[in-house]
Amino acid sequence: MSRRLLGVAVTATLAVTLTGCGSGGSGSDNALEIWIRQAPESDSAKTAVKLADAFTKASGIKTKVVALFDDFETKLNQQAAQKQLPDIVINDTAQLGNMHSQGWLREVDKATLAGGDKLSDRAWMAAQGADGKYYAAPFSAQSFAMIVRKDWREKVGMEPPKTWEDLTKLAQAFTEKDPDGNGQADTSGFVAPAGTKRGYASWYASSFIYANGGDFVKSTGGGKFQATVNDPKTVEAVQYLQDQFCKTKTVNPGAVSNDTTVTHEVFEKGQGGIYVVGPYVLARFVKSIGTDKIEVLPVPQGPTGGPGTLGEGENVYMMVGSDQEDAQKKFAEYAISPEGQKIGMNKDANGAIVRLPVNTEVDMAGERQDPRWQVFQDAFANAVYAPPVPNWAPIRQDSADAINAVWADCSADVKTTMDQLNTKLTQELQSQKAS
Repeated sequence: MSRRLLGVAVTATLAVTLTGCGSGGSGSDNALEIWIRQAPESDSAKTAVKLADAFTKASGIKTKVVALFDDFETKLNQQAAQKQLPDIVINDTAQLGNMHSQGWLREVDKATLAGGDKLSDRAWMAAQGADGKYYAAPFSAQSFAMIVRKDWREKVGMEPPKTWEDLTKLAQAFTEKDPDGNGQADTSGFVAPAGTKRGYASWYASSFIYANGGDFVKSTGGGKFQATVNDPKTVEAVQYLQDQFCKTKTVNPGAVSNDTTVTHEVFEKGQGGIYVVGPYVLARFVKSIGTDKIEVLPVPQGPTGGPGTLGEGENVYMMVGSDQEDAQKKFAEYAISPEGQKIGMNKDANGAIVRLPVNTEVDMAGERQDPRWQVFQDAFANAVYAPPVPNWAPIRQDSADAINAVWADCSADVKTTMDQLNTKLTQELQSQKAS
């Protein structure tokens, strides 16, 4: 678009990440600029281009898709500093508070957003700010489940785990009983993105915390929240995971430094057999590992709470400062429509940018033949989204730093660490004027 001339430094960064554009072409000055957090040239980035192209064909509005993955928020900050934000950003639901607190997001009127009444209430929760207003259109949802090496489980002669105790026993069998049959002690039970980058340690732990009825913070009403990360149920979940790292030693070596990119590869290389993750990697693993070798199982309910699992997804954010506000709204409406959702789902192929559809008129079973997707769909009924605090990012990061520390240091006391974290989260909520 003519008014958005990228700064020299940012242009150099983005030059290799432009995946494509709608029918207008990347040189179209009046194109609606759409940023999405996906790796450049990935299958998911290509699906985003398909969505943009279909929107262009339906509306006549030209589009340009920019796919970025590493340091996505940093690059958005660079654009904001130059007052050159893109028109549309498709990004994690958990980033809403951060972007809203910086004044980047347009408010969304549910009543006038065509198709908004067809979206699930749970998905709309992830588009809501701490003030009760909406600042995005829900686009994709996901819950978490366990992708498990079915061939390994059958080889060690065990049933799908129903409890955390069962899960521990399965992880021990994968670690100790040579499930790949190569005669070497080179397999682990769990693979885990347990590093601190982008808050991954707390992101991973969330599904166990929610499965046990715990939480990080809870609402006290009126847009106010209280830190609860030292609640016994939360402590129990983090302790369970520390035991996997330190007592049974069932987690892949190096996990405390890994993000999801590395962990995906660890799982694909057969270095571990249980991965608690969202559905976005299912098609990838089916292709890389083999459809007959993997299964999807629900995260077992914890011993003192649950059920629950992490809920998240992506929203379509309409950014402030755009000279194409009508086009922004039309793109959001297309993205949430049955047609847009189906394009984003990409059937059973790799590259889905709509993991679970948020439009209630879309029949997932009609779009995807693989029944393993249904496990994620069923888990979504108990999924827990990040609460609408003004800015969730520092809470997730502080939690990741603390949780990672007790996994990396087996002498660390979990209860003491979580008490300290609770104090820190209380201070963070106070700084956000949310307590």
